[in-house]
Amino acid sequence: MTAAHVVLKDDLLDGQVVRLLGAAPYGGADIGEVLATARRIDEHSLDSWYSEWWALGDRVTESAEQFQAACDVESARLAYLRASGYYRTAGLMLMGLPVDPRFPESLHRQREVFRRGAALLTNPPEIVAIPFEGTTLPGYFYRGGAGDEPRPTIITVGGYDSVMEEQYFFNAAAAVARGYNVLTLDGPGQGTVLTDQGMPMRPDWQAVVTPAVDFLLERPEVDAAKIVLVGLSLGAFLAPRAASAEHRLAACVADCGAFDLYASFLDRLPGPLRSGYVEGKSLAVKAVTEMLDQMAKKPTAGWSLRRGLQVHQVDTPLAYVEATKEYTLAEAAPEIQCPTWVCNAVNDPISATAPQLVAALRCPSEFVTFTEAEGADLHCESGARLLFHARMFSWLDSVLANQPAGK
Repeated sequence: MTAAHVVLKDDLLDGQVVRLLGAAPYGGADIGEVLATARRIDEHSLDSWYSEWWALGDRVTESAEQFQAACDVESARLAYLRASGYYRTAGLMLMGLPVDPRFPESLHRQREVFRRGAALLTNPPEIVAIPFEGTTLPGYFYRGGAGDEPRPTIITVGGYDSVMEEQYFFNAAAAVARGYNVLTLDGPGQGTVLTDQGMPMRPDWQAVVTPAVDFLLERPEVDAAKIVLVGLSLGAFLAPRAASAEHRLAACVADCGAFDLYASFLDRLPGPLRSGYVEGKSLAVKAVTEMLDQMAKKPTAGWSLRRGLQVHQVDTPLAYVEATKEYTLAEAAPEIQCPTWVCNAVNDPISATAPQLVAALRCPSEFVTFTEAEGADLHCESGARLLFHARMFSWLDSVLANQPAGK
């Protein structure tokens, strides 16, 4: 089943508009200006996509500066935060190799205006650096309330193209409103860790999460017994992978659960071609190579392949597909010890393997399906984050209520 489009005919572009709209309840977009901008986009031109969203970001940033000059702090904050999402969205479709300079520029610009807005929050986040393999990873620490009272704390894990600033709208704002601390960060393959620090994506996300847990345990406002890992999109693979080795976690959330990236690719191939490719038959490998190369040239249909080249820092679409062989939870899932919440959305092919993840778990778990009737059927429940948070936090609150405080 295919979900109905909201404003654009192209599946990918329309989905990205819905993704942006999904941030509206948490101050990350204004519905009218998003729809008006989307309607001006030439769907056959990624330059048009970039130009329209960038122009909107500029207009909203200018208004934020005017509000701030007039001492209208509330309006300035809201405008800066919205503008950050518009700049991020502008550069999103430009991912690939060779690097389009507008993509890293969009990451820097969205970060700049996000920080200007976040500084105006009643409880501004702390800009932090997580020690990591001789360098650091950038992050934000949001407090769930005033003072140093130990509180449950969430670490968010983004996906292939999310950044830690967007994680505020997708998870952190909802968590802080419920009294949780939140640590958002960018890891290898994400945001400026990819573009500025040159670190490609890697599957062993425990290498990221363990230093993050160590960092949190040094903070008096963190309850050591109530640290939770919440993964979004590819993060729904990375978070369970990390939880399989990092056992100081009180709970893990996989939104929308991904089990085996390489197997998901193989499932898209016709049967005879799939078997020939797996067996390494030269004609099948050549056919798949040519198919991927042609697909990667298509503006939107090939975007995920081009994105994969940049995120994994590989030269060809086939090399990207081969790199996904390491991204399976078959051996890791049974090693997870903490309670784990997994969801899928009925019109999201990426989360179609979520039931396999649930079946492989040996820990206490809960599986939730979001439906089209609820308006929550798209990838990561885009456009229905309020519903997602209501269900996820209901489960998480009950899990942590049975967990004694750590300090």
